[in-house]
Amino acid sequence: MNFAKGGLGWIEVVCGPMFSGKSEELIRRLRRAEIARQRVQIFKPGLDQRYSEDHIVSHSDLKIRSEAVKNASEVMARVDLRTEVIGIDEAQFLGMEMVDVAVRLGDMGKRVIIAGLDTDYLGRPFHPMPELLAIADEITKALAICVQCGNPAKHTQRLVASEDLIVVGAAGMYEARCRRCFEPDLASVKSTPASASKQTAQA
Repeated sequence: MNFAKGGLGWIEVVCGPMFSGKSEELIRRLRRAEIARQRVQIFKPGLDQRYSEDHIVSHSDLKIRSEAVKNASEVMARVDLRTEVIGIDEAQFLGMEMVDVAVRLGDMGKRVIIAGLDTDYLGRPFHPMPELLAIADEITKALAICVQCGNPAKHTQRLVASEDLIVVGAAGMYEARCRRCFEPDLASVKSTPASASKQTAQA
């Protein structure tokens, strides 16, 4: 980590699939900033209440207090001018405005640490993460372990049937998979028998 000092703004992005330790790494960096007695503010999307409403919680049960926000504009509105370090988890849920907000905070001399999924359940870029990667000063790409074969995993496999882009969940609904084991259409395939049975019953 080579983040800048002396009031020079700095944007760090930690990305990767679910279960790769993104939130854990975000918490680690924020705790170090607190130990250094820097003023820290931490935000997460309000829709992510899997483990807590007012904490960022990793899958390994590390946690740190945070503020829940609806979108990137709310992050900007809540930032105290005295704050030196800003942490943002699950940035893929905060909209494209997150890019402009990150740039503005960096230009204000803040250290901004952002974590989020870089690809969605179909393996496509999960906006605004690609744009945040483009404007970042430092990028950390985390990998998980494929539950099928044990190889490094870059994909998040959805296990439940839904075509919605955002379906908040954890173990049981998602798992990490490598490029070879990833099945982007698995959820729709699983839902086909149920759909067919329903159509038969209606007929």
